[in-house]
Amino acid sequence: MGKHIAVLFDLDGTLLDTIDDLTDAMNAALAACGLPTCSSQACKHFVGDGVGNFVLRAMPGGRRGDASLAARITELFRSAYATHWRHHTRPYEGIPELLDELTARRVAMAVLSNKPDDFTKLIVAELLGRWTFRAVVGQREGYSPKPDPAAVGEIAAQLRLAPAEFLYVGDTGTDMATAVAAGMFPVGALWGFRDAAELTAHGAKVLIAHPAELLGLLQ
Repeated sequence: MGKHIAVLFDLDGTLLDTIDDLTDAMNAALAACGLPTCSSQACKHFVGDGVGNFVLRAMPGGRRGDASLAARITELFRSAYATHWRHHTRPYEGIPELLDELTARRVAMAVLSNKPDDFTKLIVAELLGRWTFRAVVGQREGYSPKPDPAAVGEIAAQLRLAPAEFLYVGDTGTDMATAVAAGMFPVGALWGFRDAAELTAHGAKVLIAHPAELLGLLQ
C-alpha cells in the first residue's frame, strides 16, 4: 500500500455533517420560486459536485433547461446558506478524536472541497479551528471542480509531498475518482452521503465505517 504520511479530507459528508443545512437552504430557494422541495435523503445524492450541479439536480426535471430560473435558485440558495449554514452542521462522531490523534502523530492534514474557496475556509476555521490543516482549498476561479485533480496536485506541492504519500478520504464517487486521478490512495467514508457501491465503483481501495479506522491505514 505504500507509506502514507498525510491525509487529504473532503469536507461535506466526510469531516462535517452538513446535509440538513444544505437541504434547508435549497428548500428555501425552491419554495421562493414556487417549486417542490426536496428531502435531505435526496439532497445527499444531489450535492458533491458544486453548487451549479446541486441546483440542477434539485430542480424538477422539466425545468432544468430554464437557465434564468437556475440562476435565480442559485442566488437564493447562496443567500440562504450564507446565513444559516451552521444551524445543524457539526463534525461527525469520531472526527474530533481522529483529528486529535493525527495531530499527535504529526500527520500532515489538508482539506479539499467543491464549496467556494472563501466559504470552505470560513467553515473550517469556525468548526474545525482547533486543528491545523496545512492547506484548506475550495472551488476557485480558474480551477475545475473535483474530480479534476489539479487542485490536489497543488496541495501536494504546497505540502512538499508526493501524491502517493497521501490517504484521500471522501464519501462520494467524485472524491474517489479525484484520488485515483491524482495518484492518492482512495479511502471511502461510509458515514457520509453515499453508499459502498458508489465508492467502490469509482476506485475506493478501502472502505471505513468509523473515522478511527483510518489510523490503521497509516504506515
